[in-house]
Amino acid sequence: MGKKEKGKQNPLGEVSRDYTINLHKAVHKETFKRKAPRAVSHIIRFAQKNMLTEDVRVDPQLNEEIWKTGIRNLPRRIRVRLQRKKKEEDDGKGKYYTLAQHVPVDSFANLKTEITKVQ
Repeated sequence: MGKKEKGKQNPLGEVSRDYTINLHKAVHKETFKRKAPRAVSHIIRFAQKNMLTEDVRVDPQLNEEIWKTGIRNLPRRIRVRLQRKKKEEDDGKGKYYTLAQHVPVDSFANLKTEITKVQ
């Protein structure tokens, strides 16, 4: 068995994953007028942590899904597809960006993180 060399990171590539994010825990004890903005910020932080990119772009349909019942009445959970894509332009913030999109589901029961094909 070969040893894994320390200090060398796996190269990033284009990948797409579906996550269920619990917004109810993220905005617990948050003031009413800050709930929806804080939920969007939580999704951005979640994407940065899990996809290892600084640049996160939220799809307008995802934003509408969060805000559709107002600033204070959020969905408890939301299913999100995070896609790490290669940047076309070079603005100095890395080679990849993450696109966060909404995935409509009927029920959140027994959903796991899924790796989907990159389109």
